[in-house]
Amino acid sequence: MRRRNLLMLGLLAASLTTPALAQSPYPNRPIRLVIPSVPAGVHDVIGRTWAEKVKPQLGGAIVIDNRGGGGGVIGANDVAHSPPDGYSILLGSTSTQVLSPAAMAQPPYDPVKSFAGVSVFSFSSTSIVVNPTVPVHSLKELIAYAKANPGKLSYGSAGNGSITNLAGELFKLRAGSLDIVHVPYKGIGQGVTDLIGGQIPMFSANATAQILDLHRAGKVRILSVNSQTRIRSAPDIPTSIEAGLPGMVAQTTFGIFAPAGTPKPILERINAVTQEAMADETFQRELLRVGFEPVLDVGPDKAAGVFQDELVRWAPILKTISMKPE
Repeated sequence: MRRRNLLMLGLLAASLTTPALAQSPYPNRPIRLVIPSVPAGVHDVIGRTWAEKVKPQLGGAIVIDNRGGGGGVIGANDVAHSPPDGYSILLGSTSTQVLSPAAMAQPPYDPVKSFAGVSVFSFSSTSIVVNPTVPVHSLKELIAYAKANPGKLSYGSAGNGSITNLAGELFKLRAGSLDIVHVPYKGIGQGVTDLIGGQIPMFSANATAQILDLHRAGKVRILSVNSQTRIRSAPDIPTSIEAGLPGMVAQTTFGIFAPAGTPKPILERINAVTQEAMADETFQRELLRVGFEPVLDVGPDKAAGVFQDELVRWAPILKTISMKPE
């Protein structure tokens, strides 16, 4: 009897300790960060900047997986249907969580139900940029020039359904339904090359370090930024609102998302290292240097709400502007 009781106690002890032993610390293998754009695009820049900062705290292994196309839908859909184990996460944005799904009759994922928000940590304002040969030096001059030359101007964007496409169409609408032709590119790289070379006279681009450096070098001319206030990385450039276009605000908010159903401790772990990074003033300066504005203290409980508020703001505009992801 005594031996039997000892055996039962041993089995009980094993049953209590096995789950604890089976739970490996997160992460214990590389994390895949899906960036829903081609390399060198605005998502790529901010995604890699975040990954480099947090990977030492997450075991040192974050694999970048660029999945461009569809206004970010292809990459976001990949993560939405990945196992909810924390090893496939998304660099989500206004494009993937608001604009592109709203522009589709049957989006392949629900931007709210398919994801668990982790952190919102940065945003980037779009800007209106021209080749220096275009005879304008302000947004008001551009509007006057476009009205005097209907159909002769064209603007490039990072692709159909992107925030830069929306910014360009919103500019045309706010400025009096300007007749400017949209030329979609697959990402920003070739578009900026064509802008510099004069193949396209105008571009709607996020005001990243690349665009700001080209502006300061005189290779392109930024006429305005589409934000509520001037951006800290370029306080000399006026906003479109200052130029007389109320409501001309178009910016990309960035955050980390995981598949719906991902355990809360994993979400909190990723958010914790993100908030640790955001508290670092050196990292904040790095974000500003590459053209992004830091966002602090927006974790799992608030992340989804940020994009829901954006959807409410954009909904009436999307009804006015016809947009389709590429």
